[in-house]
Amino acid sequence: MSRAFIFPGQGSQAVGMGRELAESFVSAREVFQEVDEALSQNLSKLMWEGPQEDLTLTENAQPAIMAVSLAVVRTLEKQGGFKLADKAAFVAGHSLGEYSALAAAGTFDLSDTARILKLRGQAMQRAVPVGEGAMAVLLGLEFDAAAEVAAEASQGEVCAAANDNGGGQVVVSGVKAAVERAIEIAKTKGAKRSMLLPVSAPFHCSLMKPAADEMAGALAGMTMQSPSVPLVANVTASRVADADTIRGLLVEQVTGMVRWRESVLYMEAQGVDAFVEVGAGKALTGMVKRIAKEAQTATVGTPAEVESFLASL
Repeated sequence: MSRAFIFPGQGSQAVGMGRELAESFVSAREVFQEVDEALSQNLSKLMWEGPQEDLTLTENAQPAIMAVSLAVVRTLEKQGGFKLADKAAFVAGHSLGEYSALAAAGTFDLSDTARILKLRGQAMQRAVPVGEGAMAVLLGLEFDAAAEVAAEASQGEVCAAANDNGGGQVVVSGVKAAVERAIEIAKTKGAKRSMLLPVSAPFHCSLMKPAADEMAGALAGMTMQSPSVPLVANVTASRVADADTIRGLLVEQVTGMVRWRESVLYMEAQGVDAFVEVGAGKALTGMVKRIAKEAQTATVGTPAEVESFLASL
């Protein structure tokens, strides 16, 4: 079996996330403590007790989702002698999940990953004033059709495909009025459903250029190692294993489209027949099932799933 380990992005946050892991495993507790210390913030309390609206803030959700993924990885390592480099053909992550994937593969250390994701969330929020941008999901349109909808809706304003999630699910991002036009146009083009997403900024489009510039400066000063497992990058949907190349791709990722459908198809073409989602929720597993219908899938995010996965190795 050839496995890819995949790491979720924003939207997977929920109050209570990671709590059972922390209660069950010292290794998980240590991850949450290290993240709290790195951020000088009691993020774990917010994760476990809420309120949801504060957890959903981009600057909190991003390091929180990463922390749960890394708590799982550390627990697999400590409980079962698991080594990612021995078990994974590739790692990949959806947007912020790319940082989780790289931390799991040793490119970043945990504290640095928490701090850079906090900064990434703040930079993305600063880039566009709240209310001026928006994102919407178009359901039932394949990528080319959705991209045409975005182009037609732009009318001189920014509106572009931001996430190609596969299975007829494409997210568009841009100026709020243009995104609202895209919703209406999609209805006339055969979309089953189109709706605004509850996000605070228009991610993965050119409006995020100020955030990309901030991230370029921050990443330039960070220590990065080449990953122990090749990354399938969001912006290229192909293999990369060089730290300096990854640094540039992480900057491009802020304004670039998340090519998730193509990433999964690339991994499948390279012989991957099992995808393991590591961390909070099951969103990526659902996407994979729509894209690589023959592949096996597993989620590892709870104590029971940790035990089950280790038993399956």
